[in-house]
Amino acid sequence: VGDAQEPLYQVVARHVANAWNTHGNCAIVVGATYPAELEKVRAIVGDMPILIPGIGAQGGEVEATVSAGKDSRGWGMIISASRSIIFASKGDDFARAARAATEQLRTEINKYN
Repeated sequence: VGDAQEPLYQVVARHVANAWNTHGNCAIVVGATYPAELEKVRAIVGDMPILIPGIGAQGGEVEATVSAGKDSRGWGMIISASRSIIFASKGDDFARAARAATEQLRTEINKYN
């Protein structure tokens, strides 16, 4: 299936991009905590969408993620941040805090895109 020297995640990315994505209906998942690997996957899959969890509570850095993950059009990423949004506050101001955290993340993503 792949070269013995090629990491499994690259073999999987190549297979999804070349064998399964015949109708442009596939995406792949790569964690934001591994920006070097994300960049390698982006090079393999081209403009295929990439779901990127791990921003926020898991420690993924927005600048490194956007830089490594954007496609030739400057986008192609679905960046997921869950805990940092849903646990933005434990109080009555939950909705306001979640909105503020979401807007802050969006602003930061757009800064690097």
